[in-house]
Amino acid sequence: MQDIPILYEDAEALVIDKPAGLPVDRPRKGGPCLEDHFEQLRLGFQRDPVPVHRLDTDTSGCLLLARNPKALKRYGHAFEERQVGKRYLGILAGIPDEEEGTIDLALSKISSAEKGWRMIAARKGKPSITHWRVAALGEGRALVEFRPETGRTHQIRIHALAGLGIPLLGDPIYGTGKGAPRTMLHAAGLTVQREKKPAIEAAAPLPADFAAAGFAQA
Repeated sequence: MQDIPILYEDAEALVIDKPAGLPVDRPRKGGPCLEDHFEQLRLGFQRDPVPVHRLDTDTSGCLLLARNPKALKRYGHAFEERQVGKRYLGILAGIPDEEEGTIDLALSKISSAEKGWRMIAARKGKPSITHWRVAALGEGRALVEFRPETGRTHQIRIHALAGLGIPLLGDPIYGTGKGAPRTMLHAAGLTVQREKKPAIEAAAPLPADFAAAGFAQA
């Protein structure tokens, strides 16, 4: 079992660098998930840490875990109230027309027997806002920094497609699934404000598959 890199640690919280391909929750069909690593991540504490939010299985990078129920409730509230700074890096399967901007597209969940469930841009959906800027260019692709204000399921993935007109490289749902071994999205930074303690701040380095795709650094 691989070790999970720890990016931040104190008595209330952990921020880990979740590997791509590792689900946060146990898949319905079974198989490995983050829970298998909880004993390692206790780090001497009696309780297992609990994920405060979720990252897609394919997405690598910063994931916040709470070490006690009170912290879990507080951090969960911080996410709901948009008091958490989130910075993602993604590789687009093309180059956008502009260098930066804000995508304001409401999102809704749909499902069909043929394709399963997915998100779509819909006026009657939940408000979703993502700020973005091009961080680097190479080989007909763009490394883009995304800073989502909201935290909808698949928000960055569908905003890339519907807002920028270009899917993330390797995305099998909103793109072709080609050009990369996974959806190329990485949770590069996380900041959580706290009232009586210094903010939680963590940064996850770009993984090796980003370098293989031509982007070793942002």
